[in-house]
Amino acid sequence: MRSLWTATTGMRGQNLSMDVIANNLANVSTTGFKKSSTSFQDLIYQHVELPGAPTSDNGTQSPSGIQVGLGVRPAAVTKVFTEGDIVQTSNEFDVAIEGAGFFQVELPDGNTAYTRAGNFNRDGTGRIVTPEGYPIIPSITIPENARQVTVSETGVVSAILGDDTESTELGNLDLATFVNDAGLLAIGRNLFRETESSGTATIGTPGSDGYGTLLQGFLEQSNVNLVGELANMITTQRAFEINSKAVSTSDEMMSTVVNMV
Repeated sequence: MRSLWTATTGMRGQNLSMDVIANNLANVSTTGFKKSSTSFQDLIYQHVELPGAPTSDNGTQSPSGIQVGLGVRPAAVTKVFTEGDIVQTSNEFDVAIEGAGFFQVELPDGNTAYTRAGNFNRDGTGRIVTPEGYPIIPSITIPENARQVTVSETGVVSAILGDDTESTELGNLDLATFVNDAGLLAIGRNLFRETESSGTATIGTPGSDGYGTLLQGFLEQSNVNLVGELANMITTQRAFEINSKAVSTSDEMMSTVVNMV
């Protein structure tokens, strides 16, 4: 029976939705995390009778035909790059992006990754790095005798060195933007890599046209809406149960037909 297969595809689809929702909920407190959303499309149709097909010898036609759908398939699981809430931490190495853009990070293999999570720190050599120890690009080193490190809205990193009374500029935090953020490849650790779909990164100065500004002592939180995800979870659970019931009902109907033969 068609209904058995159709309901099975529905169960598979709702199972995928639950996987995505569970990952969103698991990262509700992850700095800079971007939630995902699932979209679906219907499968092919069996056209028992085409619209406009003749229904009699008198020229009458079927207004809509008989088109039986055969289920559903996942179309995409898409990252949603809306901005999360920005909260104050007062940590001098925490930096939030208000607006568009990504920080650049150098991976151990020499490739570049991108992140919205600005929870940075210093490593043993004074470089500004991610929690995993990956240095930011361009590399910025904070001298051991530096104090009162500041990051301006436009990305200028400065500090007072030793007994100096004036700040010394140590480097600049640049931002990267993409034509299609949703095309970025998530690789874990709050990092993304560019793809053909995302387009090549365009590097610019924070605060310039098309780029967000930086806020020192703040962090961007996850953009997961807890209430919304819980509502989605309930809807997904109900849809899974309904499709499961359709499978059971189809099986019972098939058994009845077999017993009648």
